[in-house]
Amino acid sequence: MLTDLVQIKRFGEKQRDDNQKFRAWLKRHNFVERRLKAMAQDVEAKIDCTACANCCRVATTPVTERDAENLARFLRVKLAVFLRDYTVETEDEGRVLKRDKNGCIFLEGNLCSVYEARPNTCELFPHLVKGNGSLLSRMWHMPDRAVYCPIVYNTLEEWKVETGFKK
Repeated sequence: MLTDLVQIKRFGEKQRDDNQKFRAWLKRHNFVERRLKAMAQDVEAKIDCTACANCCRVATTPVTERDAENLARFLRVKLAVFLRDYTVETEDEGRVLKRDKNGCIFLEGNLCSVYEARPNTCELFPHLVKGNGSLLSRMWHMPDRAVYCPIVYNTLEEWKVETGFKK
């Protein structure tokens, strides 16, 4: 199990084309989604996200209206204040949590300071076991996530073996 973030980035970049081909290959082949999810759960159980928190350092966090309301309530501020002070509107992704030099504005060390009220996308991350839509629909982002998330990188590598994917 690879957990070194420097190696994850290097190997993830090296595997990016293969991971994109794998994503397309899965669409054309039958597989047992339940089995792949079980494998992802096993990988998730072996990796301590609080020892990494690279997702919070690298990825942006889209914020839904419901997320904003929950976070404003949690922080005990008005919604307008939360939106002004903790989010930014982007052209590509819409409203996202602000970031500072360390990543997500709510990242403290390797822990989330708003964990109990974290946005839905954070709760579902890395979107392998659970998430919106089918596993195949969530696979769209996996080649990018395999560059910074040990769970995604290791899961994709195991899935390739399990499914008999050939480069």
